[in-house]
Order: sequence, then C-alpha cells, then structure tokens
Amino acid sequence: MPASSRLLIAVCFSVCASSVFAQDSVSPTEDDYYKLLRFEIPKAMNLEVGAIEVMPNGTLAVGTRRGDIYTVHNAWSDDPSGIQFERYASGLHEVLGLSWDDGWLYATQRCEVTRLRDSDKNGVADEFETFNDDWGINGDYHEYAFGSPFDDDGNMWAVLCLTGSFNSNSRYRGWCLRINRDGKSVPTCSGIRSPGGIGFNSVKDVFYTDNQGPWNGTCSLKWLRPSSFQGHPGGFRWFDQPAAVEALGKRPAEPVSGSRMMTEADRIPEYEPPVILFPYKKMGQSASGVACDITAGRFGPFQKQMFVGDQTFSTVMRCFLEKIDGHYQGACFPFREGFGSGTLSVRLTEDGSMFVGGTNRGWGSRGTKPFALERLVWTGTTPFEIHEMRAKSDGFEVTFTQPVDSITAGDVKSYTLQTYTYIFQASYGSPEVDHTTPTITSADVAADGMSVRLRIDGLQRGHVHQLSSSAVRSVDGLPLLHSDAYYTLNYIPAPAN
Repeated sequence: MPASSRLLIAVCFSVCASSVFAQDSVSPTEDDYYKLLRFEIPKAMNLEVGAIEVMPNGTLAVGTRRGDIYTVHNAWSDDPSGIQFERYASGLHEVLGLSWDDGWLYATQRCEVTRLRDSDKNGVADEFETFNDDWGINGDYHEYAFGSPFDDDGNMWAVLCLTGSFNSNSRYRGWCLRINRDGKSVPTCSGIRSPGGIGFNSVKDVFYTDNQGPWNGTCSLKWLRPSSFQGHPGGFRWFDQPAAVEALGKRPAEPVSGSRMMTEADRIPEYEPPVILFPYKKMGQSASGVACDITAGRFGPFQKQMFVGDQTFSTVMRCFLEKIDGHYQGACFPFREGFGSGTLSVRLTEDGSMFVGGTNRGWGSRGTKPFALERLVWTGTTPFEIHEMRAKSDGFEVTFTQPVDSITAGDVKSYTLQTYTYIFQASYGSPEVDHTTPTITSADVAADGMSVRLRIDGLQRGHVHQLSSSAVRSVDGLPLLHSDAYYTLNYIPAPAN
C-alpha cells in the first residue's frame, strides 16, 4: 500500500475514533493509541535488558545486566509469541550500551567498551577486543557505565556513574568521556552522579538522565554540552589528570550546598543546569533510557521529541525541548505506563517501533516481572494531547495534537498552575521548595484551534511550572489523554520585537 494511502487511512481512523469516543462518552486509554506487544521470555534466561541495538541482518541485539548479549529473531512480528532468542555472547559485565558500527558490535560494560563480532557467521561472537578502558572500577555496585552509538563526528559517548552516591574512588567516575573510532578517549564533562541512560536528540546533541541523590534534588534530563559541569563535584579530583586539564582547563568552582540551581548557574559558567526536572513521585523516581523520534511520523505525532524511561514507575515519559539563550530546556509529559518490569533501555527503530527492556533488580518497580522486553507501536490513531509547551516572556504557548474546543480552552478556569524548585545541596535529594501560584490572566485560542497562548503573572526562573489543563476539551469533546505538563523554566525568553 502506498505511504500516502496509509496516511489517509490513519487520519480517517483518527477522526472516526475520536467521534466514537465522544458519542459514547468513553474516555480513551493509552492502549487505544500505543499498543504494547509483550514478549515471552524463558525464565532461566534472566533477560534484564540494559541495551538494545538493531543488527544489519534484521535481528535485534539486547545486552543484559547479567553480562549476556542475545539476538532476537522475529522481533518485529505482530505475533510476539513467535520470537526466538539466541545467545550471541556471554561473560561480560553489565552491558548498558550497544552500537553496531563497521562490522563490529560495541558493548559498553562496567569496566570497558568491548567490540565483538561473529567472524565465522555461526550466530555466536568469536572475536572480542578491548576498545577503550580508560576509566576505573573497584567493585562498588553503583559504578555503572552507559554508552551511546557513534555520533556524526565518529565519537562514542560514555557516562560513568560515581562510586556509591557521593564519591569518585575510581578514575573518571562521575565523568563523560568521548571515544573516537581509534579507541582514544577525551574527558568531556564532569559533574555526573548516577546516569540511567544516554542518547541523541534530532540534531545529534547528546543527553543523559541523572538520578535523585546528592546535588540532584530530583531526577532529570541533562545536556552533555562539551566542557560543561553537570552539578556533582564528587569527581573533581580527576582534574589532576593531564588529559582532563588539556580538554577542559581548570576545574569549576565548587557549588554552594543549600543554594538553588540557577543561582549556581549564574555564578559558575561551566555549570549546565538540568534541561528537564522530572518531579519526584509525580513523573517517576529513577529516570533511565533516552530515545528520540526520528521516524518521520511512523511513531505518531511527536516527531523529533524525546522519550525517557523511568525504572521505578515502569513508564516512558515524553519530552519537548527548545533552546533559550543557548541552553536547552522544556517540558515533560506522561506518555505510556504499564510496562512489565522496570523500564531501563528504550530504543526507537526506523519503522516506528519502540523497544523497551527492563529489570526490577536492585530497586523494585511497579512492573511486577523480574525482567521484560516489549515492543510499543502506534495504532494510527492520534491521541488528544498537549503537543508542545513553549516558554514566552509573559507565559507559555501550548499546542495540541487536535483542535481544541474554543470555549473550554479559552477559559482561564480550565487551567491550574503552580511552581516549585529543589534545593541544590550535597545531601541526598530534596523536597519541593519555594512554591508559588502564578496567575493565568488570559487564554487566547488560535484561529485554527491548535494552540492556546497563556499569559501569566508570576513566572519563576529556575522553577518547574506544573500546568494542569484538565477541563480543556477537543472539538469532539474529548478530554486530554494526559492533562499535566511540567516545564522547567531555567531561562525566560526576552520579549519579541
């Protein structure tokens, strides 16, 4: 079937489905728009998926926390009961990154990046080479290492968890390294605490998730701007390495415990504040895998947006990013819950499939299975959702995936807004602090019904702006599938000329 015909059918299905939901007064669910296909995994396999990659022969490769790599046959089948697992490699140490490049599969494990391949084509790797091992390891359970694919400049990015929660007792723990195709590394960012995933946005800037703890009041998505400091000073000791000094210069100033993030960002030029703060116990508790939708609409209406997992909540969140004053910031939204185990790895493939792997070992999860591998697919029906939330000098512009009802969307009483932030401190985590309740003074609906301009008195720099739009309806009378949005307003745009 031609692509244009498939698109027309999807649009018609979306419109018809919206009308059916409205007429029957039935609230749609996430499953109406994004369907979960659950794979049956043999219990003895312990498939705690920490990394996912597409192999050139059309199979899926998954790396596990147990140190195995499996190839998954028929992973794209609409009948997940027909998939088959074949062990490709074993004996590694907690594989949390996989990338295929030029005939080799690169596996980021706790102690190094290893490259491996199946030279005799029997389905099992038989060549293993250390690609880079420029960081240290001492046996602490917390010393994770997450690796990205190679970027357009030929660099793989690795983010290295601290020793425990507070310290860096092994070389470059709490740092990001870039590794070129010759296996040479360059120290790139300091200040990392406990990463849960790493990935690119649509223009190939690199982001990782960091988790609540010292110097991290809540979990967050962060931009690995080269030469930046990400907020945790525990790894500053490695500025005594000649390679770190050559790449980054002098170490940044120590942040002041008990301060606020934007206060320290104004004081410490190297500090790059979190792009998005995920409000603790509202959006999750353990941010994990990162993926970007570059499938040209095959995954639905959220092209070029980012998706982030949460291990504790067993969810995938959606993130809209924009750049203000040279820094990324944006909003997060609930997207899909109900994964079988704790979401750890998230991978979007070109056909519009999102593969999600998980584990509940160590922290537990809402998903009750000890491990899981699942495929999420768009049904072709467009949900009524907030699409984007853009910062303005005097409020926000909120766009939608479907036209809104002008009466409900144009009523300021349809919205509630509160703000808060977190203490930037050396002790573990932070409660929400500095609460305010700004006033929404007007809600102007665009002529096409696809956006609303909210003008607000009392924007708060450095705060999460939690917007609820629970009374807004679509032109078909549908409520928003997810009515809450959380915008991290680090920088307030200047007024438009």
